[in-house]
Amino acid sequence: MKIAGFTIIKNAVKYGYPVVESILSALPLCDVFYVSIGDGEDNTEELIRSINSEKIVILQSIWDKSLTKNGEVLAAETNKAFQQIPSTYDWCLYLQADEALHEQDYVHIQASIQKASQMNHIDGILFNYKHFWGSFDYIGSTSRWYRKEIRLIKNNKSIFSYKDAQGFRKLPNEKLNVIETKAAVYHYGWVRPPKKMQAKNAGIQQYWSDNKNFKDLDEFDYSNIDGLDLFEGTHPAVMKSHIAAQDWTFVFDKKNINLKPKERFKKILFRLTGKHFFEYKNYNLIK
Repeated sequence: MKIAGFTIIKNAVKYGYPVVESILSALPLCDVFYVSIGDGEDNTEELIRSINSEKIVILQSIWDKSLTKNGEVLAAETNKAFQQIPSTYDWCLYLQADEALHEQDYVHIQASIQKASQMNHIDGILFNYKHFWGSFDYIGSTSRWYRKEIRLIKNNKSIFSYKDAQGFRKLPNEKLNVIETKAAVYHYGWVRPPKKMQAKNAGIQQYWSDNKNFKDLDEFDYSNIDGLDLFEGTHPAVMKSHIAAQDWTFVFDKKNINLKPKERFKKILFRLTGKHFFEYKNYNLIK
């Protein structure tokens, strides 16, 4: 069983992406790892080459500036990278540049790949998600955060990245049949210095030209959040130095949380039934 990892990245240094940590977290599972580097304004390629692994294959890409709606350029770039992975690889592990895997989950991921490989009707593997916000101590706890998403797909070129590259579908436009793994993806997209967070949002805003929620501030306002839980687990080992470098303070006060009525209703239903109702599911989960 041969596994190819892949990711896309642009302006990793300028916007503070933990892309090195992301790649390092996936390398033990992969035979090769493709990194598609966009036409940015910093030394992202030098950063990637500093990993110094024979497994890494660098691809060069020019992002289409005409794709300015709903982040569709991210899906386009993901598809470009995926299409360049040779058919000699059976499975493809996709991580975004601010996502990482925990070494404690490798055994679960490998077991899930073995299981899925024996099921011809399975297209992918579904991961749990931990979305960090403001600091490395808090994770999102409301329905604005997707709980699960596909991050392993069969190397079937009828599969394509969907919408803003959150998940995948297959031609013509079908949801993938997936099995679930116990493993989690640790998503650090909303944890960086407030100035760098704001700069990243401003820089990528060109690809969400219809976003009316963007605020032109000097620093990102992390207080604008509807619910968080204290993170009680451990982070991937590759994130240790990145986390130690945190030089800003984030204070979360539950007293200031004002959940919308719809969110309160969902929480009541979960307490009563233990099930998550009305959540977005871009997949067919096969038990």
